[in-house]
Amino acid sequence: MALTGRAALLAALGSIPVGVLEPSWTGILAVNGPLALACACDYALAAPVRRLRLTRSGDTSTRLGDTADVTLTVTNPSRRPLRARLRDAWPPSGWQPGTEIDASRHRLTVPPGERRRVTTRLRPTRRGDRQADRVTIRSYGPLGLFSRQGAHKVPWTVRVLPPFTSRKHLPSKLARLRELDGRTSVLTRGEGTEFDSLREYVPGDDTRSIDWRATARQSAVAVRTWRPERDRHILLVLDTGRTSAGRVGDVPRLDASMDAALLLAALASRAGDRVALLAYDRRVRALVQGRAAGDVLPSLVNAMATLEPELVETDARGLTATALRTAPRRSLIVLLTTLDAAPVEQGLLPVLPQLTQRHTVLVASVADPHIARMAQARGNTEAVYEAAAAAQAQNERRRTAEQLRRHGVTVVDATPEDLAPALADAYLALKAAGRL
Repeated sequence: MALTGRAALLAALGSIPVGVLEPSWTGILAVNGPLALACACDYALAAPVRRLRLTRSGDTSTRLGDTADVTLTVTNPSRRPLRARLRDAWPPSGWQPGTEIDASRHRLTVPPGERRRVTTRLRPTRRGDRQADRVTIRSYGPLGLFSRQGAHKVPWTVRVLPPFTSRKHLPSKLARLRELDGRTSVLTRGEGTEFDSLREYVPGDDTRSIDWRATARQSAVAVRTWRPERDRHILLVLDTGRTSAGRVGDVPRLDASMDAALLLAALASRAGDRVALLAYDRRVRALVQGRAAGDVLPSLVNAMATLEPELVETDARGLTATALRTAPRRSLIVLLTTLDAAPVEQGLLPVLPQLTQRHTVLVASVADPHIARMAQARGNTEAVYEAAAAAQAQNERRRTAEQLRRHGVTVVDATPEDLAPALADAYLALKAAGRL
């Protein structure tokens, strides 16, 4: 039995020979009989660790950046009081840097036949499932000279969900949606509008909206008004391939794309549209479809929680074929991917007509704000070279976006902070134009 800190202190004072870390009982008796007896009694009176019963309760999910409280209940079935130090171990990504030692260690005393609870507060730094490791307990005797130590496996999983920081934009986008749907009817008719009502003609109205039959039945000229259709189908496609792993600021591009997708899903479900999600690189990583309006957002958040970028090139043909199978009816397909020239020109452009001939396609991409800052840098030779490289990169992205637009694709290219509201605005613009 290894000596505890107090036993080492006694050794330093001369009660036990210094350097003897694991003395036999015979050796201890030869040096100091009363101390040996006290140590033996202290060890015997320490509550056994293996007989303890441990259970968990508490939070099973939290958003990235928030906290999760997991409670551990320790039941002492023995006849000895438990005086212990406990360590509740979790993966390093379950804590903010520097807080693990304080948050995971607890002191507790459990009388015989009773139970006590200790709570571990997690603050995860990454999305995904965080699973509890082992619980290590060190049980001390009344004198604190000797201890028993053991570990228990007490399974528990906390799912860390995307933070959905763009939800702050939702009220303003919903106000714009209400303006489009119900409060201000549109006079232009498109494939995504349906008849709303008749009203009297006023100068400036489109003459093509005049309802001549209704006009013939009354003395005033009547015009038809239209409103955006509800129950349209929207498929959000997340490209989880190699390019989604690139970090812009402190987060991967995939995380910024997910945040934008969540805002669009929340807005579209409020508009009465049906929203589905497909995450794909070389195979399906997540698929959510057929959810009711109230279940769309929770289902998407839960599916996105465990998504991670895959370091493989995205199979554009496989992605297109899977999207067409997932959206058999005419839909708005929102593809969140890169605008880098090579993946688009070699992968997406050859198969894009298969999507555009049946669906309305919108491509959204995360732009790096550092490139814009580099393009404006001046002052020395190095800065000028960096500005030239940044300008070349910007021109390539603009050229790629223009190629997509020539195929009838709506393109949104914005920084991580601006991508979500810009994508929502593009959706509302398509609604207002009757293209959905």
